[in-house]
Amino acid sequence: MVSKNIISTEFLGLNMASPVVLLSGCVGFGDEYTRLDGFSNGSVGGVVLKGTTLKPRLGNSPHRVIETPSGMLNSIGLQNPGADEVVNNILPSLEPLETNYIANVSGSTIDEYVEVCRIFDQSSVAAVELNISCPNVKAGGMEFGNDPEMSARVVAACKKATSKPIITKLSPNQTDIQRNASLCVEAGSDALSVINTITGMAIDIKSRSAVLGNTAGGLSGPAIKPIALKKVFDVYQVTKKHGVPILGQGGISSAEDAIEFLLAGATTVGVGTALFFDPLICDKINKGISNYLETNNYASINSLVGDITKQQ
Repeated sequence: MVSKNIISTEFLGLNMASPVVLLSGCVGFGDEYTRLDGFSNGSVGGVVLKGTTLKPRLGNSPHRVIETPSGMLNSIGLQNPGADEVVNNILPSLEPLETNYIANVSGSTIDEYVEVCRIFDQSSVAAVELNISCPNVKAGGMEFGNDPEMSARVVAACKKATSKPIITKLSPNQTDIQRNASLCVEAGSDALSVINTITGMAIDIKSRSAVLGNTAGGLSGPAIKPIALKKVFDVYQVTKKHGVPILGQGGISSAEDAIEFLLAGATTVGVGTALFFDPLICDKINKGISNYLETNNYASINSLVGDITKQQ
């Protein structure tokens, strides 16, 4: 049995029953996953809702998803019903859970990010994640996420538009993620998500054409874990000075993976692609983390965070 006390943690002032967070785009708006047989309220500390824009989006042309060796390419294109629909109809319909719902905000302009943040500010979400680094949309997204100064401008503008804690999702597809992290923190980001997916593509050799309708998409899954882990470690060298927490993510598919991310500096860990092949993996990760803490005489999740740095 998992000890809830030992794996419970705090993130942005939010009480989390578990350090595990379900990532945006992998569980819709939450209701699909939480209805799953075997899901327990204490399994996850938070659920990041599907990426939401100001107006409804139909998303990209198919194909949108393709399996790759040890991973998955996706190019959904932020299909969503729009911020007003999410706040007025979807959020009120969600069953109360022992977890925290986090909005994922996307946009093609700074003004759009700001307006969506304002809409969510009047909702029940516990925090707002700024998706400035989505690799499968043709406008906004990547341009914001790969330019540190532009990233900071988005954060600063959104910070004025909402009282909710802001989490900025950093792109791995940039030259200097530490500089981006530093500028986002200076601009007011309360936490950082590290990392988003890595840009990739697949080609059908029979038709000699790109498999994904948008040509490129985001690579996720175990294939990107070593890259994500290093990015978390690098960003932690910046954020630990300011006490800014990290939601570490990228290929986590076991308790061992999650523990590595915590040791590298993540305060919480995101699970996404692994849910596609093991929907009930969160309980397994929680049990593994709990056993590790007890076996190695850690009093809490917090005492594990960044512990590898003590060896430097």
